[in-house]
Amino acid sequence: MFTYSSVLRACGCVSHLVQLHSSIYKHGLESDVFVRSALIDAYSKWGLPQEALCVFDEMPTGDLVVWNSVISAFAQNSNGHEALHLFKRMKRAGFDPEQSSLTSVLSACTSLALLELGRQAHVHVFKYHQDLILNNALLDMYCKCGGVEDANTIFTRMADKDVVSWSTMIAGLAQNGYSREALKLFDSMKDSSTQPNYITLLGVLFACSHAGLVEDGWCHFRSMKKLYGIEPGREHYACMLDLLARAGKLNKAVELINEMGFEPDGAMWRTLLDGCRAHKNVDLAMHAAEQILKLNPQDAGSYILLSNIYANAGRWDDVAGIRKVMNEKGIKKQPGCSWIEVGKQIHTFVLGDGSHPQINEIKIQLESLIQRLVRAGYVPDLNFVLKDLEGEEQREDSLRYHSEKLAVVFGLMNLPKGQTIRIRKNLRICGDCHLFVKLATKLEKRTIVIRDPIRYHHFHDGACSCGDYW
Repeated sequence: MFTYSSVLRACGCVSHLVQLHSSIYKHGLESDVFVRSALIDAYSKWGLPQEALCVFDEMPTGDLVVWNSVISAFAQNSNGHEALHLFKRMKRAGFDPEQSSLTSVLSACTSLALLELGRQAHVHVFKYHQDLILNNALLDMYCKCGGVEDANTIFTRMADKDVVSWSTMIAGLAQNGYSREALKLFDSMKDSSTQPNYITLLGVLFACSHAGLVEDGWCHFRSMKKLYGIEPGREHYACMLDLLARAGKLNKAVELINEMGFEPDGAMWRTLLDGCRAHKNVDLAMHAAEQILKLNPQDAGSYILLSNIYANAGRWDDVAGIRKVMNEKGIKKQPGCSWIEVGKQIHTFVLGDGSHPQINEIKIQLESLIQRLVRAGYVPDLNFVLKDLEGEEQREDSLRYHSEKLAVVFGLMNLPKGQTIRIRKNLRICGDCHLFVKLATKLEKRTIVIRDPIRYHHFHDGACSCGDYW
């Protein structure tokens, strides 16, 4: 049985794994805990968590080792919901969580940005309060779920910190809009004699990028090899490109692309295209979009972005040309989608989808809130509407029902007064929604946290942690 366990861990392809699985049954070893655990781990390694679950469910009785393996299988394969479901099953079966299962469930909460569930899992970690691996997992969970204050409390109380601890906290501060605090923490890390690594410097450059600290960013980037022996990688170049593009240093951004030792990917060109939109450089935008579409001809976002850049420049024939190409190729923009947790249930809002059971009441309350915000000075920013919509009224209607606005109003309607509203969304928050949420927090006296694919926005009393620089 130990031979099978070892061979399973070294298995080089799925077909061999299936053959080994058959051999295990043939020799009657399927009930052995170590063999079954190794089999679950092997299926997980190859991205087959459902097969791992089938192996688990065939067991006549559970075992903590096997429970840990199957929970880990789903957590590692980005299926946080199933990992959490299995964690609850394990507790109902009478098993106490240990380090392995807790690390997996914290990873699941992190992937789903479920802060409250993460806090519930934290309760089980107290007896391991000085376990470095679990403390690092807690730091990661709180930072990536928008609970940066909780993360900072844990970090401060940690008796032992390694490079993972420091790197996680630096990146967490930067992603939550506290870039200067992240850079101060980096200074403290160096004072502690902990050597920064590849990931640490990535967090530092991210902090510079999202605070517009161009000179600081260059200083850290250029000193990576000299001070720390770290060769800048693709991710470091991407951060620097983002820093330069955001700051309007578009020519410097192009120079950086040309000096890289590898070909830029679509994400890098998209970063440059975003900078061209913000700083109205049409010619460079055309070049960036051309490069993106060579790599991914179906990239709807780039078509839309270039169309709006043309529209802002008054090049309506070019706008019409892009829309024609999109229609001919059947390319459609990905709809905005937002999620909010209320009463242990995830509620989903999609632009143009009226299926939510409270949608009519939400729209009534949203209209009321908008009218109150307008009286307080809110003016819808029409720069964030597709330019092929005719008339100001139609364009305002398009802005009105963005998914995050629906989620915000739903949270105001259903969460207790004073409770923070936490929302996830699949697309970067637009400028109009950013302004809407800022003003809503001041009017409603409520904190709102929105996680988009890039970062967290912590809105409170009419301001955002990003400082309106995102």
